[in-house]
Amino acid sequence: MRRTAVQTAGGPVPPPSMPSAGGPDTSPAPGPVPGAPAPAASAHRLQTEFPFELPRGYVDESGTVHRDGVMRLATARDELVPLRDIRVQENPAYLSVVLLGRVITRLGTLPLVHDGIVESMFASDLAFLQDFYRQVNAEGHTRASVECPHCSELFDVELGGSRLGES
Repeated sequence: MRRTAVQTAGGPVPPPSMPSAGGPDTSPAPGPVPGAPAPAASAHRLQTEFPFELPRGYVDESGTVHRDGVMRLATARDELVPLRDIRVQENPAYLSVVLLGRVITRLGTLPLVHDGIVESMFASDLAFLQDFYRQVNAEGHTRASVECPHCSELFDVELGGSRLGES
């Protein structure tokens, strides 16, 4: 059997020792790798789902208003698949409807959310969801820290809120 060293940022790490045929392994337990960062005390978990509340709410065929929902992070597939949709090819404005239908995982008590639900929403709720999508998938990059020119106080401003292509 051939043994090789594993290359890390801190240099080569020798392979673990093998127990001898005559008895148990008495080598010391492996310690931290020199030069490697120490493990974090609490691992940072990636948030992939984000709750929201629609300003007006989606009204279903029975008249029930659905306002609270959950949107998940978009994947590359979520953004690419709608481009093959004939409705999007004929009308690029339809892209956001199809995309939102893919990433909204829950809306009120509806059993399923799809682009047909999204296209039946009020325009103000659609605008809200488009902005929320940008905020969620930009990982908060729609905010900027600024300094007041008069009092020098630091505060955050929201840069989002306009539709794509508008200034």
